[in-house]
Amino acid sequence: MDKPDLNELDAFASVARHRSFIKAAPECGVSASALSHAMRTLETRLGVRLLNRTTRSVTPTEAGEQLLARLAPALREIGEALDQVNQFRDTPRGSLRLNVPRMAARWLLAPIFARFLAAYPQIRLEVVTDDSLVDIVAQGFDAGIRFGESLARDMIALPLGPPLRLIVVAAPMYAARRGLPRQPQDLKQHACIGRRFPSGALYAWEFAKDGETLAVAVDGPLLLDDDELMLRAALDGIGLSYLYEEQAREWIAQGRLLRVLDDWCPPIPGFFLYYPSRRQLPTGLRLFIEMLRASLDGSE
Repeated sequence: MDKPDLNELDAFASVARHRSFIKAAPECGVSASALSHAMRTLETRLGVRLLNRTTRSVTPTEAGEQLLARLAPALREIGEALDQVNQFRDTPRGSLRLNVPRMAARWLLAPIFARFLAAYPQIRLEVVTDDSLVDIVAQGFDAGIRFGESLARDMIALPLGPPLRLIVVAAPMYAARRGLPRQPQDLKQHACIGRRFPSGALYAWEFAKDGETLAVAVDGPLLLDDDELMLRAALDGIGLSYLYEEQAREWIAQGRLLRVLDDWCPPIPGFFLYYPSRRQLPTGLRLFIEMLRASLDGSE
């Protein structure tokens, strides 16, 4: 049996992880059709089917699952070994993949994209915006950004930026039409712009005051999963919206939005950048963290 080369095995791991030729192709630097052909060649060489293919999905066979389970840690070890060599180069190179919520990408990461890529032109940065909770190791990401309470215990977590506030806002036209709630429980009688998580769960608005905490299951005519759309809906007077304070600050200053239940909306811990504790910190990620933290600290 001809032994497959490392590129073929890495390509198989990418397809099996993404369960898609189309999604794996950019990561492998080839077209989806070329990747599919390469996988058939690998299966022929090994004499066993590794992937089940339909018009809608690609899933590993039992043999493919077993191969992936053994390959994944080995490929990570190889990547880390190569990254150690990377530290001796004058110009670091390689890829850096991050999985972050959309708002974190806009506020924290986007301001340093140009500076980071100018400083390290041989590093290819990929940022996937995703508000759902993902297994960054299984999905092939170097690091992620989330709130602290959603992080697994085996992750190293670094705080990013100051605390955040989530606040309730309403347009003056809505206040004139419906009035405003005085207590969180009053939200039950108001039109609220709801949030549905990628998991399908509806978010209950969270409040705290004088040691008392509340989670209110709100209702209203509109459900969304995007903060910018929620802001627009609030500005248009559709209903009350629960947003990041930073997102609404400009509109509040202009009088386009009103703060509601402000004394029930205390600061909360901000975002954390996290990565697996059982692996060496990749050079590209270390450099990105250094620049990001310097930017947030105001030293750059």
